[in-house]
Amino acid sequence: MTPADPWPDLLDCLDLTPREPGVHEGRSQQLQYRRLFGGQLLAQFARAATLAAPGKGLKSLHTQFLREGRTGEPVRYTAEVPQDGRTFAAVRLTARQEHGIVAVADASLHVWEEGPDRQTVDPVPALPGPERTAELPLLPWESRAATDLDTEKPEPPVFELWTRVPRVTWPLAPALLAYATDLTPIGTALRPVTGVTQTDSGRVFVSAVTSHTVWFHRPAEAGDWLLLRQHSPVAAHGRCFGRGDVLTAEGTLVASYAQEALLRFL
Repeated sequence: MTPADPWPDLLDCLDLTPREPGVHEGRSQQLQYRRLFGGQLLAQFARAATLAAPGKGLKSLHTQFLREGRTGEPVRYTAEVPQDGRTFAAVRLTARQEHGIVAVADASLHVWEEGPDRQTVDPVPALPGPERTAELPLLPWESRAATDLDTEKPEPPVFELWTRVPRVTWPLAPALLAYATDLTPIGTALRPVTGVTQTDSGRVFVSAVTSHTVWFHRPAEAGDWLLLRQHSPVAAHGRCFGRGDVLTAEGTLVASYAQEALLRFL
């Protein structure tokens, strides 16, 4: 059942409940979706990692999706902390539902430090106007794109999505950013395929994310426009691969991500 307002529904999913030492439980989103959305797992993993190593910021999150998660069922997160030093921490996470382990993740955390600050990225284009609003039902906030993700004629496997997560408290920002990065890499990989779009899923092809990694380079402020610039350099052997950068409107690189997925044509 779709909630009346998906934004508070997503926020409620990130309010993890402690069950025992090292174990938290999160409610699942109420979505009309065939399986548990991987972005929810990424966001809840991010929250569980920061709860396991308080006082440190999330530096990277590498997730492997092992089996399909069930909608409408809570997810229990177990955290092991093999390292928790003065500046760095490592957290191993396991996500379980009643039918077994659905995903595992390794998180690295770090106390933000002063030091050399440089980057090498292409300039950021102008933000598209409101007439270029992108309709992405799983993102419960405003997004825009200068080009369409789904196109029946062959297009280059690149896509730029502007998105603006509503302003939230700082600990929630990395989780929501991770959530946003899971939505469009497969669609980007499909852009060169003539006559095929994401709407053909289950009829022309099947897809499922197998692994997803996010690296957090700098703190990102929720409430500001962010550009998700992504490219799918390869699709082969029933899989596709994509990578992307997250930049502010001023061109500051705040995060990068990569995703591998099953992409099997029927």
